[in-house]
Amino acid sequence: MGLNWFMAEGRGLVIVIEDEPSIAEVERLYLTQAGYGVHVERDGVAGLASIRTLRPVAVVLDVGLPGIDGIEVCRALRAADDWTPLIFVTARDDEVDRVLGLELGADDYLTKPFSPRELVARIRSILRRHDGPGAPTTLIVGAITLDPPRRTVTANGMDVSLTATEFDLLEKLMGAPGQVFSREQLLSSVWGHVDYGSGRTVDVHVAQVRAKLGGASPIRTVHGVGYTAAES
Repeated sequence: MGLNWFMAEGRGLVIVIEDEPSIAEVERLYLTQAGYGVHVERDGVAGLASIRTLRPVAVVLDVGLPGIDGIEVCRALRAADDWTPLIFVTARDDEVDRVLGLELGADDYLTKPFSPRELVARIRSILRRHDGPGAPTTLIVGAITLDPPRRTVTANGMDVSLTATEFDLLEKLMGAPGQVFSREQLLSSVWGHVDYGSGRTVDVHVAQVRAKLGGASPIRTVHGVGYTAAES
């Protein structure tokens, strides 16, 4: 099956798909110490099968994998309407890879070498947003209705599937309609960290949300500043 199987200690199972044993072991060690169960796979085919079988709370996915690469694993999951929170890790600091991964529905992205503590923090942040109680009030802007407790979104009455990060981005903007947020403010409040070279991350996620909401999207660009939510 996989390289390692550790029972979760209350936080749920994380699947690590990484072909470099030393990196996989460090990730496993830190995630286990943080209270997560960990299952490790070394190639994309086995990793994809494990995600579908084990239903983890999150996936740590290397881009460069044997079998099928991480991009194809992510593509297959999202095509099957599986929105399990997912963090890409890669040895390549290539914006093309970064943008493609985010466009496919990855929730976050780390470039090797990275601190394993940072990986744990990113996972905690994603899961806290995904599983938290959310705001008590349904948010409505134009034709978009967002229900924070149920984490559902409808556009013109039709359900829309968003990743955890896409949902939180939309919730942040719709929670204060008309207020303009800079990319740094959105990175801080939605992603839980600020990397001043990662404004493109926000742009890609905004583009993805707009694409899924179609003409009903309430997200408006304020050039030179950032983004806001407003009715058409």
